[in-house]
Amino acid sequence: MEQYLITLFVKTGLVAALASFGVRSAAVKRMLQREERTLGQRVRLILWFAAMFLPGVATRVVTGNYPALDLGLEGSLLAGLTGGYVCGWMTGIVLSIPGVLNGEFLALPFFSIVGLAGGLLRDSASDREDIWRFSPFPDVNIYRIFQRGRDLQSALLHAWFALAVLAVEFLRQALGTPFHPPRLFTLGKLGDPPGMLAGLYISTYFCITLPLKVWSNTRSEAKVEEQRRLLLQARLEALSSQINPHFLFNTLNSVSTLIRLDPEQARTMVMRLARIMRKRLQSPDHFTALRDEIAFLDDYLSIERVRFGEKLRVVKRIEPGAAEMAVPSMLLQPLVENSIKHGISSKVEGGTITLSARRVADRLVIEVEDDGVGISEADLALVFSKGIGVSNVRERLEVLYGRDYRMNIDSREGRGTRIEIDVPEMQQKLGRGSGTAPQFSVP
Repeated sequence: MEQYLITLFVKTGLVAALASFGVRSAAVKRMLQREERTLGQRVRLILWFAAMFLPGVATRVVTGNYPALDLGLEGSLLAGLTGGYVCGWMTGIVLSIPGVLNGEFLALPFFSIVGLAGGLLRDSASDREDIWRFSPFPDVNIYRIFQRGRDLQSALLHAWFALAVLAVEFLRQALGTPFHPPRLFTLGKLGDPPGMLAGLYISTYFCITLPLKVWSNTRSEAKVEEQRRLLLQARLEALSSQINPHFLFNTLNSVSTLIRLDPEQARTMVMRLARIMRKRLQSPDHFTALRDEIAFLDDYLSIERVRFGEKLRVVKRIEPGAAEMAVPSMLLQPLVENSIKHGISSKVEGGTITLSARRVADRLVIEVEDDGVGISEADLALVFSKGIGVSNVRERLEVLYGRDYRMNIDSREGRGTRIEIDVPEMQQKLGRGSGTAPQFSVP
């Protein structure tokens, strides 16, 4: 009796370990997230179940020992519950092969039927999520039946599910008991003491429900992560949509001042603005290569030079290794616009904006510096909360990089302002004219 109980404990612990280890892969997590699958995805799910449960069945058959490793019934039923009829049926066939080769001829039809039964249980759920809500603790499932405000159909499904698991184990004992040698492997027989039979039923119950609980938690974590990613994506879209009208409004203001004074110059500005906006609409990605961002900045500066002429000077110091690194779109333009609007425009003699970028290890350091009028200490303390340009850039950096970025502003009245941005290198390099951007991860 003691050895028998140890075998059941080992069996339960093994299935919990397999369930936890089996969902380490991101591909498996995505596979469990799906409710509807293509043929190729079903094949991969069948192979995944086979990789988890087939070695144990084969080891038991080959060695004639280690009965706790045989989880063929549990694997077939779990495949049907999570993957449907086809997945359960095919998994049952695969897991029965070692037994059939060992003379256990009932394994093939039995495991196939168990897999189909799992698919039937899956389809009987009005909401597929009910399968994942099943608790390993029977008292919780019973309590749900009488819980006020609870969906009675879902609660009854869980009760029916528990009875089905016990019925499958009873059927295995009934088929494995009469034959000598046995035609179906089973840990117990119908004539065993009640205590042994109770332990066997409880073990089978937990070997089905524990993996479902583990995988359900994994799916929930993945869903929360996906919702968080979508929320950050929506926030980033909102910030991007904020900066574009801001840029457009300021540029149109510049055009309006020239319409009466110099219509030809105003026409030139409108044409250049149209070219800039066309580029922005054709490339809505959140990331772009630094060289492309600088090209966009040159188009913007060509508009500003119409207003300021030789008063606006720009110096660029871009290291070759930095030019191909990815940066957030519209990163430089708001900073340069701030330098022009608040630093240089009020100086009679104009000023110089120095743009530099260098690669330091696996990070990109960008500096935008001007020799304008500077910012007072009082205004510098509020620079991230006033206006749109600088605060928008910082918010987008925070969304994209979490805490793994640095943005410092140093300014002295009458001396100018310097903005330094330090961001990590993106994992995916951008190709020339690829039009693609790296996927950012949720920080």
